[in-house]
Amino acid sequence: MSKTFYIETFGCQMNAHDSEKVVGTLIREGYQQVIDEAEAGLILYNTCSIRDKAEQKVFHRLNEYKRLQGEGKRFAVIGCVAQQEGEKIFEKAPYVSIVAGSSSYRNLPEMLDRLEAGETRITGLDDRQTDETFDTEFTARSNPYRGYITIIEGCDKFCAYCVVPYTRGKERSRTSASVLAEAQRIAALGYTEIQLLGQNVNSYVDPSGKRTFAELLAAVGEVNGIQRVRFTTSHPRQFTKDIVDAIDAMPALCDHIHLPVQSGSTSVLKAMQREYTREWYLERIAWTKAANRDISLTSDIIVGFPGETDKDFEDTITLLDEVGYDAIYGFKYSPRPNTPAIHMVDSIPEEVKVERLAILNARQREIQRANYQRHLNQTMTVMVEGHNTARNQIIGRSSQNKTVNFTMPPTESALNGHGFSRAGREAEIRGALAPEGTALPAPGSYIDVRITQVFPNSLVGEAIAPAVAPSPALLAQQALNARITV
Repeated sequence: MSKTFYIETFGCQMNAHDSEKVVGTLIREGYQQVIDEAEAGLILYNTCSIRDKAEQKVFHRLNEYKRLQGEGKRFAVIGCVAQQEGEKIFEKAPYVSIVAGSSSYRNLPEMLDRLEAGETRITGLDDRQTDETFDTEFTARSNPYRGYITIIEGCDKFCAYCVVPYTRGKERSRTSASVLAEAQRIAALGYTEIQLLGQNVNSYVDPSGKRTFAELLAAVGEVNGIQRVRFTTSHPRQFTKDIVDAIDAMPALCDHIHLPVQSGSTSVLKAMQREYTREWYLERIAWTKAANRDISLTSDIIVGFPGETDKDFEDTITLLDEVGYDAIYGFKYSPRPNTPAIHMVDSIPEEVKVERLAILNARQREIQRANYQRHLNQTMTVMVEGHNTARNQIIGRSSQNKTVNFTMPPTESALNGHGFSRAGREAEIRGALAPEGTALPAPGSYIDVRITQVFPNSLVGEAIAPAVAPSPALLAQQALNARITV
């Protein structure tokens, strides 16, 4: 087996960051990453089991990889589906050599040694009680503008519909000192934005007892060079007012909170085992709305949970109106393996789930259309994430986590078109993305943008000041990332 690898990642930001750490570990062990599975000696599939039929999708993908097995390649299934399905993966796909859940990634070097020694069935399947976290200094940070830090792994909530407690293990936090040390390393690489991650990020409990979650947020925001700090995902049960107070007091903490409610009905919340009521949730929303800063609110919502009545669903719709979310992520309920809800009668017909999801999304679009109007003619600082040359726009993101598409100020000739052919005018307008002789602003640049148009899911504007370029350290890191992933 050649010491080259290809990794494919599915699922949430936690999975994406896990892959960064896996890649860093593999590179440290002497492996080289390639972008084509046909060139890889080891193919890894980092899986997610949150969505319906996730394990079926894994086996479908493995079947696609099967055509490569005669070329001396090895295969690894890692992540949540690996933990959920365990050694059954070997039975269904005997050409797989490694099956490892996320809690066992710290043992990857040892598993790789066994693989290179010729073993063909290697497992890393920890039970829920592990106290270990996957901390490594050898993280291949592939995001060109944002550094991720996992501060807590696992989940102890056992919501009736959710498989995460069974695939990610119990809640276990890192010390605040180790988090801050990683934040400082990220800042030294030139990153100016950090996102703290956890299945329930605000359930964080500092093993050293030095800092609360809110105090850790503020401390990361004070790291030299860091301009933006985000965190996801929060749970309402551990959402405390000092989190809002920290955002109000610390400009580096982004004015955005993702607080999944799942349902606007107290009776459905009880059936979901969320352990809070509609009123409890709305109290936390009231804290947020009372802040001095305009804090954007987003949420997750499930429709069609077993037993959800028309009245329950109407409670969810009225919650949208009362909160006024800037975005939601709506899902139809689907039963997941090993969860309490799998024993409930899935009583809501599929066509009713489809209809309710459509109603939910339509109402949210109306709310967003009205909400986003408040940004018209505002000036906001945007961090550049990329470029859309087809639309002649630079793509960025505001502190509130809203997509902002913008252009640089066009020249006078581009505005009036005098003396230009059509092709000449188009070339001039394309050049408005960046003045002649200058490069397009790189990912990680900051630029002030005046908002000129609003849409339900994005903002459009025009830059009013030159971009503040990312640090030379970040540009060097981006160049290194490009070399690592080719």
